[in-house]
Amino acid sequence: MYTCGIDIGGTKIAAGLVNAGGELSQRSERATNAEDPLAIIDTVVEMVSELNGDEVASAVGVAAAAFLDRTRERVYFAPNIAWADFPLQDVLEQRLGRPVTLENDANAAGWAEFQFGAAKHAHSMVMLTMGTGVGGAVVEDGRLLVGGFGSAGELGHIIIEPDGLLCGCGNRGCLEQYASGTALMREARSDLGRPELTSEEMTELLVGGDSAAIAVLNRVCDAMGRGITALVAVTDPEVVVIGGGVAKAGALVSDPITESFRRHYGAYERRPVPRVVVATMGNNAGVIGAADLARLQRPAGA
Repeated sequence: MYTCGIDIGGTKIAAGLVNAGGELSQRSERATNAEDPLAIIDTVVEMVSELNGDEVASAVGVAAAAFLDRTRERVYFAPNIAWADFPLQDVLEQRLGRPVTLENDANAAGWAEFQFGAAKHAHSMVMLTMGTGVGGAVVEDGRLLVGGFGSAGELGHIIIEPDGLLCGCGNRGCLEQYASGTALMREARSDLGRPELTSEEMTELLVGGDSAAIAVLNRVCDAMGRGITALVAVTDPEVVVIGGGVAKAGALVSDPITESFRRHYGAYERRPVPRVVVATMGNNAGVIGAADLARLQRPAGA
């Protein structure tokens, strides 16, 4: 039996059919009409219809780049999509005629890593994504942490530098200002004296062993290690998963993050501590995670 996963981002919508083992059998992608919520609904309906083919999806899971309420029925708002107090679950269920499960996109991606990826043998996990910002997800005893108002997991906005850099959220010193892909490129362009440096060129420098580029990466990873220290003190996970574009550097990222975590975490050698690993599910994590959450929550017999 398949469920359908939809990942709605600010620029694109990805969709796929996923089986109980987390295997993706079909995938499609469309541009997001971010200024027209109803056009997004139309696109999702078309994509689900096209994907079904000979395999009828029993339920649909939607990963949305948005703040959701605790019930996972409504979107409070979305930074890059014109949603405001929008009843997304109800509208989609009426249009699709089947159960719809909503989840935040970072949570859905984290769930995919927990079920099928880098943390699949764990009971608890923290995932942090190093991309444009720093996203996150927390799984405790096999359940996603949602929070009292539905917005748990905004891990990029813990403060690691009091009175530090101004963040888009309005605070200063947030983790994502120091440990994101954006932070990496900002620091690299400054330190290397290359204002037009691209992420592809930065990757080439890192793979080629450029000492100045690696020094910048290590500084960013040190910030992530300090952030992980604070999160582990609160959540005590078995595994910390690092995802996002920066994580594609593999051990160049996970090794210095682990070293930083070890330096900053008290009594490191005298108690169990989590492993720091790189995400394995790639760009399909949101689709697969959303589909699996829908599979787990569909009504009995459906």
